[in-house]
Amino acid sequence: MTSPHPDTPSHTAALDRARRKAYWHLLPLLFVSYMIAYVDRQNVAVAKLTMTRDLPGFDNAVIGLGAGIFFLGYFLLEIPGTLMVERWSARKWICRIMITWGAMAGLTAAVTTPWQFYTVRFFLGLAEAGFFPGVVVYLTHWFPSRDRARALATFLVATPMAQIVSPKISNALLEIGSDAAHPPVLGMVGWQWVYVFWALPAVVLGTLVFFWLVDRPKQARWLTEEESTALETELERERAETRKGKRMTVTEALRHPKVLLLALVYFCTVTGSYGIEFFMPSILKSWYAMDMNKLTWLIMLPPAVAMCGQLFMGWSSDHFKERRWHAVLPIVMGSAALGLMPHTQGNLVLTMVCLMTAFAGFKSYMPAFWALPSMFLTESAAAGSIGLINSIGNLGGFLGPNVLGTVEKMTGSFVGGLYYLCCSMLVAGTIIFSSGLGKSTASK
Repeated sequence: MTSPHPDTPSHTAALDRARRKAYWHLLPLLFVSYMIAYVDRQNVAVAKLTMTRDLPGFDNAVIGLGAGIFFLGYFLLEIPGTLMVERWSARKWICRIMITWGAMAGLTAAVTTPWQFYTVRFFLGLAEAGFFPGVVVYLTHWFPSRDRARALATFLVATPMAQIVSPKISNALLEIGSDAAHPPVLGMVGWQWVYVFWALPAVVLGTLVFFWLVDRPKQARWLTEEESTALETELERERAETRKGKRMTVTEALRHPKVLLLALVYFCTVTGSYGIEFFMPSILKSWYAMDMNKLTWLIMLPPAVAMCGQLFMGWSSDHFKERRWHAVLPIVMGSAALGLMPHTQGNLVLTMVCLMTAFAGFKSYMPAFWALPSMFLTESAAAGSIGLINSIGNLGGFLGPNVLGTVEKMTGSFVGGLYYLCCSMLVAGTIIFSSGLGKSTASK
């Protein structure tokens, strides 16, 4: 069957059908998978509230270091993992990632010493490495540039959704073994069940990924031949446009000034975002001495606002075909909220306003930000650069929680750490604004 000419109405209609089908067939499973990934990496923020009581030697500094060590393991396999998606198979590689991270997340329930905690967190990072940038690359195999920020926003909104869904469930699990009315189950107490409960869906979803995802449009049985051809033609046309001029190798892409700047931007924003995400429950509990039920309701509010902001900014970025300001403004807004937050101590309403604004800021910039690499790179060069940006950037996930936990241990206050996170995010916004990132689709 010959494909219609790209300018004909039949080609356009087939392309539109393929775009809709791809969105509804792929995004729901990727969304749920990332939501579980985020819970498994973040549930230490809630589990720590009783871990530090049950396990000798566990304090905020230990938890902060353990939370951050995840990202050291994550760093090591990011680029190889992302290239596996581009050159081998997203379906098989993501399946492998999810099953192994589920196993390592569950093993966290067995730790009894800080060093065991550090070790399991390191291997959890190794296991999950490549998932997020791999999906970012995978979406470029399916979504033309006009749809990419929206698809990314739908995928990325899984992180605030995870933070909305998980606290109440985790809080209920923490009750296990807390008193005579809630005895241990299978010899395990609440914080252990937090890790085990959220690990199981990763293994199940990993198996589902293997049978449900499709690597390329031409392999999709749920697209007609006309639809898959139209989508492949459109994607190849965009790749050809981006390739104009010198075609970069992976090594050249990894040295590209814009790639290195994007890695630095992501490092600074992740430092701020993960620092506050891991310690938000602890800050609220320290400042306002509230019970767990009220606390877990409150920590659902900032990600709810972030989810709305992320979806809106993804739509707006695609609608206006603009990336730079859609990345800069949310980052600066989040930075300002973190800088003002220490001045709200004692006023819960203002503290929550700052937290909601901060979350909206460091989630809403991401759809536009992750659309930037594909503006000047394609194929393996884009895959390698996305892996590099994510691996270097996520080292901020080591720094942010570690700084906040260490500063609190040394000073007895989170204030100094919050100012550090504020400055880190302000640096990120300044780099994007002053460097010209996102101004042009051509490589400079």
